[in-house]
Amino acid sequence: MSIGSINTSVALASVKQGTMGDIGTIMLSKALDQQTTEGNGIVKMLDAAAMERSVNPAVGSNFDVSV
Repeated sequence: MSIGSINTSVALASVKQGTMGDIGTIMLSKALDQQTTEGNGIVKMLDAAAMERSVNPAVGSNFDVSV
């Protein structure tokens, strides 16, 4: 194996590692964005529930369960 082919192999390996690292970073970023979006949706639902309780405080305060 010549020095040139070793150098090329090392360069290709580092490019592959860099690409995989970039993909991991992008996937992590997408997952974080998704979690932020879901968290914002939950906050909106809680705000809507709080508004309903302020208008009609008796709704949802009691429930019957039979097993």
